Amino acid sequence: MDVQPEPVQQEAEAGAAVRQPAEAGGALDRRAELSEFLRTRRARLKPEDVGLPAFGRHRRVPGLRREELAQLAGVSVAYYTRLEQGNGRNVSAEVLDSIARALRLTDAENAHLTHLAKPKQHKKKPAARQQQVRGALRQLLDSMEGIPAYVTGRRSDILVWNRMAAAVFGDWSELPAQERNWARLVFLRPDYRELFVDWDQKATDIVSYLRMDAGCHPDDPRLSALVGELSVKSAEFRRLWATHDVKEKSHGTKRLRHPLVGDLTLSFESFNLIDDSEQNLITYHAEPGSPSAEALRLLASWGTDATRVPQA
Repeated sequence: MDVQPEPVQQEAEAGAAVRQPAEAGGALDRRAELSEFLRTRRARLKPEDVGLPAFGRHRRVPGLRREELAQLAGVSVAYYTRLEQGNGRNVSAEVLDSIARALRLTDAENAHLTHLAKPKQHKKKPAARQQQVRGALRQLLDSMEGIPAYVTGRRSDILVWNRMAAAVFGDWSELPAQERNWARLVFLRPDYRELFVDWDQKATDIVSYLRMDAGCHPDDPRLSALVGELSVKSAEFRRLWATHDVKEKSHGTKRLRHPLVGDLTLSFESFNLIDDSEQNLITYHAEPGSPSAEALRLLASWGTDATRVPQA
């Protein structure tokens, strides 16, 4: 008698051809990224979450089955299966929207799905192209007295910063250019683990930003090398990278434990630059009259003369 594989085995076998480790080297595999992203989004939903009856006491597949997701999205099981195997070449925007609604994706997740399934054709850029920051923006940073601010680029690279940012987060000018990267700092530097009170959330955010970057630029060799390095050196990074969670930079609050002035609670804002969508201006401020505001004032008056925005 022939033995039929269990549903979870079928799904694993169907996707095996396109699931490759992101840290294997070279460019990230866009088909594998699409496959794993859809699989992980489907796995986090239960039938009762989307109004479906949960037939059977023992479900062998975590989350929704493929046929259940296809039913919700209004597509055939075969069509959805091809997409989850990484074949999104001919998928329409309407179908992607239906699948995004069925999976209850956030705006960031929806954008990430579109980048993976229907990548835009970018002009080839030199792999070693240096990320440039406008001179006027550098001047703006220098003029922001008492406001920690910096500009990030691709791969969470820290491009330029002002003296207050150096006073709060450390003098990045003392680091080699390659090390001026939030992912490397957060996952590989013990002092940054001490600096962020909510280190787990900071780490999760950084990986989510990198995932968004990977969806837009899967052929970036520097990003692939960064993911590979962190995957080898940090088990926490490997765990978070495997979740396929994505997030766009926005606003919020960070709690810091500064070695000189103690605890800081700072609100941050992220501004995407219109003339360069790969760069973000990040600013921090404290509530007026708060202990954190007084701490920033003290930092502004102490030993920040040696820290400057780096020159191109």
